[in-house]
Amino acid sequence: MMTDIQDITIATEMQDVAVTEENPLLPADGAKDMEVATRMLLDQGEEHSIETPHGVLHVTLHGTANTRRPAILTFHDVGLDSKSCFSPLFKFEEMQEIVKNFTLVHIDAPGQEHGASAFPAGFQFPCMETIAEMIPAVLTFFNFCSVIGVGVGAGAFVLSKFALAHPDSVEGLVLINIDTNARGWMDWAAHKLSSVTSSLSEQILSHLFSQEEMSSSTQLLQFHRDRLSKASNLQNMEMFWKSYNSRRDLNIDRNTTFKCPVMLVVGDQAPYEEAAVECNSKLDPTTTSFLKMADAGGLPQLTQPAKLTEAFKYFIQGMGYMASSCMTRLSRSRTTSLSSSYSMEDSRSRSRTLSQGSQGGQLPASPSQTMEVSC
Repeated sequence: MMTDIQDITIATEMQDVAVTEENPLLPADGAKDMEVATRMLLDQGEEHSIETPHGVLHVTLHGTANTRRPAILTFHDVGLDSKSCFSPLFKFEEMQEIVKNFTLVHIDAPGQEHGASAFPAGFQFPCMETIAEMIPAVLTFFNFCSVIGVGVGAGAFVLSKFALAHPDSVEGLVLINIDTNARGWMDWAAHKLSSVTSSLSEQILSHLFSQEEMSSSTQLLQFHRDRLSKASNLQNMEMFWKSYNSRRDLNIDRNTTFKCPVMLVVGDQAPYEEAAVECNSKLDPTTTSFLKMADAGGLPQLTQPAKLTEAFKYFIQGMGYMASSCMTRLSRSRTTSLSSSYSMEDSRSRSRTLSQGSQGGQLPASPSQTMEVSC
């Protein structure tokens, strides 16, 4: 159900009214107040339950429905929801310049939102293609003409299906840990064996995190292990997990591909590094950026928000938005090298190849190859 009208009115008014300092002795700082107000809006959001031809979607809107620019629409991975998958990234300090200029729309897959009730016995969970066909109803609900999609894992696959079926509605795609292939027989057998020897939670964690992260039992891994163990909708997650594992091949190649700019992102230690590399080889090199993040595991949007924010900003600038955006601290520091800013700033033409180590890189000699950035 839609949020209460009064809550919507309050949230809308907060965009135009600066937050007043509680301590009258402190000097007024309009910019600081606006930043606080923006952060409060980001934390709160407007929650909606949107009816689609294939079921109900839980959607959270941050900001106002500004139709002059595309909305940033996100879709999470299996075992996560929109908050656990994207909140750390979009609350990151350097990301606020983007947040202030775009409307954020976070979609939760059916029954995956925090606190969702378990589906009744016999419920038929939608396939990946059907979930993708639920997205147009969200755009219609908010009167959005187009979006910039940001998806992780299963969410990246769903947004890819949506972009291929509705190319005029997608201006850009950021695909993290994308795997465009259906499961082969070996993968199917391994999954069957894993389902017998491992709990559902461990299967999902192995999907989300690298082997190194699983072995070292990082703090982030432990947090998500605890979260999954206490989830009231673990049965729903299992349905989403099975649906993702039953996905069909995306069937893309250089001739049948996305009609918009694409940025592929993967950690160099992520479970789906090879799949992302293979996807990059299938896409149009003139419209594709490939960001392989050094020392990053399965969830780079959580472990490397600074690097991803920097790349995302240049990706948006390459599309013609936020042209006057200031460089962030990441690009000003030489630790990521000049080559990263060079490649992303020139993403409109997207015709350069760039290989970059974590401590530096060099500009490409030829302007006619696929752009690849490792940072």
